[in-house]
Amino acid sequence: MSEKSQTNDLKNRILFTIFILSIYRLGTFIPLPGIDPDQLQIMMQSNQKGLLGMFNVFAGGAVSRMAIFALGIMPYISSSIIVQLLTGVSDYFKNLKAQGEIGRQKITQITRYGTVLLAIVQGYGLSVGLESSANLVINPGFFFKISTVTTIVAGTIFLMWLGEQITQRGIGNGISLIIFSGIVAEIPRALVTTFELGRTGAISTIMILGIFTILILTILFIVFMERALRKILINYPKRQMGNKMYGGDSSHLPLKINSAGVIPAIFASALLLLPVTFSNFNISQNETFLNITSYFSQGQPLYMILYASGIIFFTFFYTSITFNPNETAENLRKYGGFIPGIRPGDSTAMYIDTILTRLTTMGALYLTLVCLMPEFLIANYPIPFYLGGTSILIVVVVAIDTVTQVQTRLMSSQYEQLIKKTKFGR
Repeated sequence: MSEKSQTNDLKNRILFTIFILSIYRLGTFIPLPGIDPDQLQIMMQSNQKGLLGMFNVFAGGAVSRMAIFALGIMPYISSSIIVQLLTGVSDYFKNLKAQGEIGRQKITQITRYGTVLLAIVQGYGLSVGLESSANLVINPGFFFKISTVTTIVAGTIFLMWLGEQITQRGIGNGISLIIFSGIVAEIPRALVTTFELGRTGAISTIMILGIFTILILTILFIVFMERALRKILINYPKRQMGNKMYGGDSSHLPLKINSAGVIPAIFASALLLLPVTFSNFNISQNETFLNITSYFSQGQPLYMILYASGIIFFTFFYTSITFNPNETAENLRKYGGFIPGIRPGDSTAMYIDTILTRLTTMGALYLTLVCLMPEFLIANYPIPFYLGGTSILIVVVVAIDTVTQVQTRLMSSQYEQLIKKTKFGR
């Protein structure tokens, strides 16, 4: 493949990704049938915080418009959480994971079936909750429930398919890019809302400047932590083959502080969104429901504790299933590599595991700080949800990963051309 054709391939992948994301954004503006838009606007204005507001963030504003993509990609993420947890405790899923590509395809298929099941449950909960809200549904009844569940499930499956297309034919990270595009598309509106609050006197000018200063510092902190590495020195002994000496080189084993990326924040948020399903989006005069949901609003101790615990748990869990110290130590021993001062084999695995545990602890605390610190501002001031720590974290991390993937494709193209020129003496 020539350099020009490879450049065109990358350009086509980027354009394809933009096209798919445009379809997703269009779907967030197509409303569910049978909803009174005026009553919906009144409902959302009084319920912008708490889990419903978080749900709206991950759905790219589709919840506030009660669109066909109202559930967003969250059923797929919830299904992925369940399957990955089963991978760590179930022998059946462990065997599937050990089967390589065939096992991965089976796990993907199971995740899809789980997505459909969760979408049906959440879609039915959504339809019941909408009907329980006074004057929100124009013609409540069995037909409305069936049409709503069918539309919601079809929208979720279509969105899952769009994410897979971006991963396979686009620039990768399809699910993350869908969440990323939904947040980015709503950020301008959040900024306008914030400035409007300042104009009307709801927030002082000094407070607005302080908020944006914190946001900028948060972004810089996220970039620094995501780029931070702990390099472990690896030496390779010299070997004599015939009259020539080989080896004797040194390299590094890079370990990131945050190996799990943005996954823990998304997974923890997805778990907190599950109560919304069982509450059926009920915002009526149910006193028990109102008392329960009051504990899941920004700044509440229970919300903060559950959110922080979820982030810490998924940081360690996801790191453990993506990086295996024993496997790394075995590969080093197989190719003759060793860490200076550490015996090959089990000692090397324990050494790497110790360093990885320390780094993961720092990464978990970093994610918790970034995700929770801005939530106190949202709880105490009328700041839009899209300026929260979780939103900023997702935007920055996904942007870094996307740029890295594009650069990797460009570098691989340059290396292939260099190898061809060296091979043929051109």
